[in-house]
Amino acid sequence: MEDVLRYNVVDFLVFIWSVVMTVDLGAFDEQTRKNVMSWLDGDYDEETKEEIRSLLDDDPQAVTDAFYTSLTFGTGGLRGIMGVGSNRMNVYTVRAATQGLANYIKEQFPGEDGLSVIIGYDSRNNSDIFSMEAARVLAGNGIKVYRFSALRPTPLVSFGCRHKGCNAAIVITASHNPKEYNGYKVYWSDGGQIIAPHDKGIIEEVNKVTDLSMVKYADDGALVEDVDTDIDDAYVSAVEDLVIYPEDNKSHGKDLKVVYSSLHGTGVTLVPRLLEEWGFTGMIPVEEQNVPDGNFPTVESPNPEEQSALKLGIKKMIDNDADVLIATDPDADRVGVVVMHGGEPRFIDGNQLGCLFMYHVCEGLTSHDALPEDAAFIKSIVTTELFRTIAEAYGRPCFDVLCGFKYYAGKIHEWEQQNDGYRYIFGGEDSYGYLLGTHVRDKDAIIASAMVCEAVLHAKLQGKTLIDVLHDLYKMFGIHREKLESLKFPPTKEGMAQMKKVMATMRKATPTHFGDVAVTALEDYKTLTKTELATGKTEKIDLPQSDVLRFWLADGSRIVVRPSGTEPKVKLYCSVVMKDFDDLEEGVAACDMRCQKLIDTVKNLI
Repeated sequence: MEDVLRYNVVDFLVFIWSVVMTVDLGAFDEQTRKNVMSWLDGDYDEETKEEIRSLLDDDPQAVTDAFYTSLTFGTGGLRGIMGVGSNRMNVYTVRAATQGLANYIKEQFPGEDGLSVIIGYDSRNNSDIFSMEAARVLAGNGIKVYRFSALRPTPLVSFGCRHKGCNAAIVITASHNPKEYNGYKVYWSDGGQIIAPHDKGIIEEVNKVTDLSMVKYADDGALVEDVDTDIDDAYVSAVEDLVIYPEDNKSHGKDLKVVYSSLHGTGVTLVPRLLEEWGFTGMIPVEEQNVPDGNFPTVESPNPEEQSALKLGIKKMIDNDADVLIATDPDADRVGVVVMHGGEPRFIDGNQLGCLFMYHVCEGLTSHDALPEDAAFIKSIVTTELFRTIAEAYGRPCFDVLCGFKYYAGKIHEWEQQNDGYRYIFGGEDSYGYLLGTHVRDKDAIIASAMVCEAVLHAKLQGKTLIDVLHDLYKMFGIHREKLESLKFPPTKEGMAQMKKVMATMRKATPTHFGDVAVTALEDYKTLTKTELATGKTEKIDLPQSDVLRFWLADGSRIVVRPSGTEPKVKLYCSVVMKDFDDLEEGVAACDMRCQKLIDTVKNLI
């Protein structure tokens, strides 16, 4: 009798709870309700279900944002806010993505023995957990896993993929996004991030994984092997051939004072070692920021593009009378630089640093008669045209690609498959990502950090700073100044809709003027057409589709409008050029004012 009564009470409570849930869920759209109930009724752990119930009571908007859709496996992988829900980064979305990847790998290498994937992760909260979840799913599918036993930089995983001869690689990282985010990046066997046709093929397989029962999972670690220092050693040895001024570095590198911050990320595992290997032994660490921590306690955002993230490093630089500050982002694929010039710290933006690198590489290799005849360089469609101008001054071509280093890797791979293909030397983008050589197939802040030291030392031996060298470039090729501003949106359903509306508005009412300057041409990378506005003549753009608009103005200025691929923001890029000027400082100031005016004009139009 007591058992019957107990069961009746339980059934009654379940009934009451289901009624309450039905009422609460009625406030949500059909897809949100469906996703929530699939998690509450599905084979998810009880802790996850309890968190969903709490959100239903306390924060319905959070429920909508977490369940209104499924976290999309895009052309690079996953990236999103961590938490419960179909639209969040968690163990379940990671498992499903990995099952789809495993299915695709088996499809692409049918009957092949010894399939393998290498996995790395950064310092973000849950990165180590997500990496192990991915490893267990791959092992459950009979795929060998090389998993870094501790956090390591993203470029090292790209290198490790090639070094170990893996079929693919995974990196758990959200790069420089705020602490709430994490991500899942996929690389193919060439060490580059996935591009066509593999990106769409993997997406299709991931989308087929609609139920937890479809995920194969190995509880033991039989097919999971830890890797760490052996790949570190191989990387450091491989990139030794990228040194341009070895004798200068060896003789004078110890005298260069270099402040370094890893911004609580992975760079601390390799950057100090490579600097020392290249001869730069005078490194001064920013101790507070060289402790890996996914909460990034000393910065609002762990992004070396943002000057606020470099405050501690600048103080350390001034206190120690150092030559340069180098800061890498959490997964060590981007680098920020500040140099002392005229007794003051001076920031060098991503376009400027790319051009300084470009000049350093071209001039250095030319001076050693080592710049190949078939050399070529790569930049993104939003990167400064000064980059191209420098390449062409040395008689070598520079090619445009879409934003994202997966396209750089794709171009390198394309050239390698051709009998008479170009030889990739260096590539860079405005967002502080650079790659010298082909040992890695992604932007690499480890090598870039060593390049910074070499370039600073080379300038110092001539009595100059990198700011002086930049001004020399302006005198040779004209003043090129750029500005980037972002329209930020909330990471919600409404925020994503607003971003799409911005781009739709710009296409529907295409501007013919920005202020008092006429638009001469519009490149729409969604339709892959370039249109001359005066004649209406169009030509095909030979690049993959992307939601980007690039405007060319009559005075040589350029404006690009582009939604970010990793954050809820629309980026506005402006570039201006001044070839004729009497006073350099006045010319720079005039260009900067012109940039801001154009940016403000675009914002007003939107």
